[in-house]
Amino acid sequence: MKFDALIHSLEHGELDPSLSKIYGSEKNVKNQISRYKEFLVDFENNFGKNRDISIFSAPGRTEIGGNHTDHQLGRVFAASVNLDIIGAASKNTDNLIRIKSKGFNLDTIDISSEKITPVAKERESAAALIRGVAAWFVNNGYKIGGFDMYTVSDVLKGSGLSSSAAFESVIGTALNYLFNDGAVTAPEIAKAGQYAENVFFGKPSGLMDQMACSVGGFVLIDFEDVRSPIIKSVDFDFIAANHALCIVNTGGSHANLTDEYASVPREMKNIASFFGRDALRQVDEDEFMSNIPQLRKLYGDRAVLRAMHFYYDNDTPLFMASALSENNFDAFLGFVNESGHSSFECLQNLYCSSDPSSQNLPLALAISRKVLAGRGACRVHGGGFAGTIQAYVPLDLLDNYKAALDAVFGKGACMQLSVRPVGAVKIV
Repeated sequence: MKFDALIHSLEHGELDPSLSKIYGSEKNVKNQISRYKEFLVDFENNFGKNRDISIFSAPGRTEIGGNHTDHQLGRVFAASVNLDIIGAASKNTDNLIRIKSKGFNLDTIDISSEKITPVAKERESAAALIRGVAAWFVNNGYKIGGFDMYTVSDVLKGSGLSSSAAFESVIGTALNYLFNDGAVTAPEIAKAGQYAENVFFGKPSGLMDQMACSVGGFVLIDFEDVRSPIIKSVDFDFIAANHALCIVNTGGSHANLTDEYASVPREMKNIASFFGRDALRQVDEDEFMSNIPQLRKLYGDRAVLRAMHFYYDNDTPLFMASALSENNFDAFLGFVNESGHSSFECLQNLYCSSDPSSQNLPLALAISRKVLAGRGACRVHGGGFAGTIQAYVPLDLLDNYKAALDAVFGKGACMQLSVRPVGAVKIV
């Protein structure tokens, strides 16, 4: 669709049904229309006029349960949220993928080679993610081609809401619809994102972030067979339980924490390798427990504790999903708190071992527990080490909670989110 036609559709409500599925209320849709019009102008300013434009959206995600379990073939419970990255894209004939994200430099990826391989100087960059997603499509027999894209994101980088997975998902969704007629499934697009992050970007992440962003809604995911993960949707309305879902950005960034993240799967895999296995999901818990004395000597206490966390938190997603399905919100909150304690005490991903004086996440949790006074729940959010916590706040405490956390971490640090019912999509 041409620029003028898109603007007309936005101004005359023709895209409202599609936008309402993503953003919910009429007020939210109106706010998005202004955002979409502005980013379409930016697309034309960067890539020229009179282009056929498609629009894509991919959400951020919140991890609800299962902290660092996915990379051990474990279970997770996650949900897409109402913050997203939107991309306006148009095919080109140059065999180049050019992506300009607001606030960042243009990335240009040459895809003319039959085989797309990692480029060392691109590691830990957006270019690596773009190249990696394109490579996955080629390696799995799907088509790719050149296109120009302009993106705008309110999934803040380093916020713990998986801005990188949202970015990967919007790229994969664009390749899917521009060149494959939508034949690539949402789980496959998630795998493309993980491949890009692991092999090209250089971060050994699991698949939870990409799966939640690509599939959408509340999802219980079992990665025991990582090639065909079991995905189950769960319906629940947090507001109906008189609680708000809050994410608190403590100001720490994930940008330089690759080594801290990498230590978690590495230490867990070291424990699994003792038993001749690739992941802890393949190791019997009783057998692990009986070998702790020897494991301590070989790998140290932290590795043993991180393995203990896996065995606990691998079951948590099942309990959480079951509690919500049975409308037992109090039980759900109990599991949130228990999961948080396990992450703090066993997984040890609330601050960097190299910088123990900086403890944003423990401080945010301590303040949260003080304000909540035994109600609601709170836990580390996402990968940890920096960034965000998650809290379930009774609505009558919401204003006090926001004020207390914003006073310490800055105005707007506490974000009230909603769960988005759909994942990465083509809007038009």
